[in-house]
Amino acid sequence: MVFFNLWSVLQWYLRPFIKWFLRKTTKLCELQRICYGDRAGAERTCNIEKSLMLSRTRDVKEVVSFLDSIVKERRFISSQFHQILDPSINIILRVKKINPKLHDAFVPSFRRSLQQIWSYRQLVDEIEDLRRTQFDSNNLDHEDKLLKLWDLLVPNNPLEARVTKEWQYIGFQGDDPKTDFRGMGLLGLENLLYFASEYPEVSSHVLSHSRHPKYGYTFAIVGINLTSMAYYLLKDGSAKTYMFNAKQYLPCINLFHKFYCYLFYEFDKLWIESKPENIMEFSVIFKKFENAIHTELADPASVFRINIEVDTI
Repeated sequence: MVFFNLWSVLQWYLRPFIKWFLRKTTKLCELQRICYGDRAGAERTCNIEKSLMLSRTRDVKEVVSFLDSIVKERRFISSQFHQILDPSINIILRVKKINPKLHDAFVPSFRRSLQQIWSYRQLVDEIEDLRRTQFDSNNLDHEDKLLKLWDLLVPNNPLEARVTKEWQYIGFQGDDPKTDFRGMGLLGLENLLYFASEYPEVSSHVLSHSRHPKYGYTFAIVGINLTSMAYYLLKDGSAKTYMFNAKQYLPCINLFHKFYCYLFYEFDKLWIESKPENIMEFSVIFKKFENAIHTELADPASVFRINIEVDTI
């Protein structure tokens, strides 16, 4: 630990010299070297973000602060990207002495990374709001979403009542699911609803596993545990690998939901493959799953997809 701290301090002091030396020898600034040399996606965008965060240049710091303020106001949206980013990119070009006519590939690459970085930061705030919003049985929208979840997962069996033991069929603990959403708030319900609505075959497949007489588990409660896992991976930045490697999307709530669906499907697969003796093995298997996901996310080249396998158990 002491060695690591000393190395970090040494890097801090040596960084300006190293950047100056590489600028002189390559004729490129650090941001250009990243845009030209790093693989598009998580590798490039994470290194761009690191470079901007470590910058000691006043103008660069002001660009970062300006974009953070836009995120705080929830104004970092695609329809305003040019209006927001063009002045910031021009400042970077001026400060770093980059001629866009000579380096025409730099601007679109750098722009994409800025879009990803600050879309991710705005997503963190949006997800936090959902997590803090508690399920309210007096809110008709909340109630409609909960009832829709049942209809999607158990389409041929209408609920007998709003408060009923039937909820335990899809893995809630008691007669009223609202008590199970306390930890993750409305985010837990939104995740489950997205899984059931956007991946009906997969969610039905996973639900059938959870009902297995020997290897069964509480579908909804496991889902809420996975919401918690996805939330903390987003907060600590680990989920950037998933978000930044999703070529067709910028970080957004729907992409977070897709990440959650991937986690649910993969956890279910690991659970069944593990052939647990009983539900008491949940914590061990869940921890094993968490470690495996952390390992995958640590590789900036990782791409995550749901690969559906139909099995009989």
